[in-house]
Order: sequence, then C-alpha cells, then structure tokens
Amino acid sequence: MDIKPARGFTLVELIVVILLLAIVSVYAASRMFGRDSVAAMVVRQQVISVIRQVQVNRMQSNVDLSNVTGDSSFVLAVNSDCIGSQQACALKADTRSDWVDSDGNGVFFSVNTSPIINFDLLGNPLDSSASGAVITISSSQDKCEVKINAQGYVFSGDCS
Repeated sequence: MDIKPARGFTLVELIVVILLLAIVSVYAASRMFGRDSVAAMVVRQQVISVIRQVQVNRMQSNVDLSNVTGDSSFVLAVNSDCIGSQQACALKADTRSDWVDSDGNGVFFSVNTSPIINFDLLGNPLDSSASGAVITISSSQDKCEVKINAQGYVFSGDCS
C-alpha cells in the first residue's frame, strides 16, 4: 500500500502570504494617494513652530520696530508660498529655521488680517492683528487653521 504525501499549503504558509500581500498593498496604496492627505496637517505643526520662533525672537530682541527698516527677523510674513520671518521668506535659505515654504507640494497659506504681523515685546500681535489672526493652510484635500489670539497664544485651529 503506497501512501501519497499530502500536497498543498499549510495554514501558517497561507497566513504569511496573506500578511505579506496586505503589507505590500498598504504601501502601494499610500504611494498611489500621495502625501496630500496629510500635508496640511503636517505643515500646520511646522507653521505653529515658526510663528512661535518669530514671536520669541521679537520678545528677546528689545528692539523698537519703528527704527527697523526693510526685512526683519522679528516680523511674521504670511505669503501664499511662504510663512516665517520677513527676512527668511525673502532669502528662502535652507540654513534658516524660521520659515516654511509650500515647496511645490500644493500647500498654500493665507491670513485673515494683514500679511505682515508685528508682535510687541510681550508677544502680543499688533496693528490689524491685535484682536487675533487666523492663518489658513490649504492643500488639494485639506484645509487647516493656525490661530493667534489677542494675547499672542498660538494654537491649532480646525482641520477639514
């Protein structure tokens, strides 16, 4: 009596293959959809950091802004493709850490007040932003906000 060996795959082999296929498909799906779905949320955190950096620079400067001419490291500039200190947005040098560029990734910036935000020595926004400002970060899929209140507190707004 000849006994034929069993042919086929074991349950463990099938589970390993299914797990590998799942990992590869998740990776492929993330590459297909790109990073646009999280770009605005990631940039929002960078923008908060840059605003706080410019604000702290101003608080530590003890400089009278009426005597400052031209681009300044103490003034926040909000352009459609750059947010940061006036000087950093003008130079766009990679050696500086006080600016965020849209970097061609489909993210754009806007603000509900003047595109130039001055801070006093206590970190409070001045002029048209004195009652607070809302900076909007828009991508093709998301729209996030960063808010600066009248006392200079910088925080995350809504993301939709």
